[in-house]
Amino acid sequence: MYHGIINVYKEAGYTSHDVVAKLRGICKQKKIGHTGTLDPDAVGVLPVCLGNGTKLCDMLTDQGKEYIAVLRLGMVTDTQDISGRVLEERNVQVTPKQVREAVASFQGETMQIPPMYSALKVNGRKLYELARKGQEVEREARPICIHAIEILKEEHPEYTIKVACSKGTYIRTLCHDIGQLLGCGGVMKSLTRTRVGEFKIEKAWTLSKLQQLSDHQEFETALIPVERMFGALQTLHINENGYSRLKNGNQLEKGDISSDMGRSTADDLKDGQQFRAYSHKNIFYGIYCYDEKQELFRPVKMFLPG
Repeated sequence: MYHGIINVYKEAGYTSHDVVAKLRGICKQKKIGHTGTLDPDAVGVLPVCLGNGTKLCDMLTDQGKEYIAVLRLGMVTDTQDISGRVLEERNVQVTPKQVREAVASFQGETMQIPPMYSALKVNGRKLYELARKGQEVEREARPICIHAIEILKEEHPEYTIKVACSKGTYIRTLCHDIGQLLGCGGVMKSLTRTRVGEFKIEKAWTLSKLQQLSDHQEFETALIPVERMFGALQTLHINENGYSRLKNGNQLEKGDISSDMGRSTADDLKDGQQFRAYSHKNIFYGIYCYDEKQELFRPVKMFLPG
């Protein structure tokens, strides 16, 4: 079984679930999960977790994202993108300067009402299922953060924008809201996700390329080890005496820590400090947290080798 993360380039026409299904066939294993949906018409970065890496799905979903979108002014649709049913068409009487000012005003923390055509659930039903039946329900506005937003290209009434944002941000809705602020309406014409956390589009793999790697028994070259997601943490190497506790995901004592770490682990430990834990054979097992009161290392999340 493969364990780790693959930076997949999702192509247009595929749902996130389609990507997972294709990958299950490519690498011939069932334990695979994606890290958040990307619209079928959108393209770009979709990190996919395999094996024990599936425990990272929630963590990766929470990471910041970056997009490049084309905003088309003068139109309102039911889906807030160009593929939806047109509800209104308006003359675009605003100037490029007014558009630039409107776009810039969305930077920072704000509230956003999720679109009806989304996978969010209300009373156990996905919003898009209700929307397809012509039903609309009240949605609560949610806090989001637009870390940075800029216009890359002006082809009035179309504008290519680059957006760095928090999780839960709908770029379709951002385009709609910009159009509403300008009074002429707006839809998202196209969307490319260029980054999720540290995963960038330049290093993403297409499904066809992953199939080629699998055919040549080179699939593992695309895998990013789970431990790399915690590269900022210091390491603990567990000695043979503590190995049985480590492999079972139990708490560890200071005496279980190898003395050849290059420093005294007992020095300058801080309560709540997290570490990457490795066996005496240098195999990654999981994340531990130091409990100062008990003078123990407690497991936070285990990635037991399979």
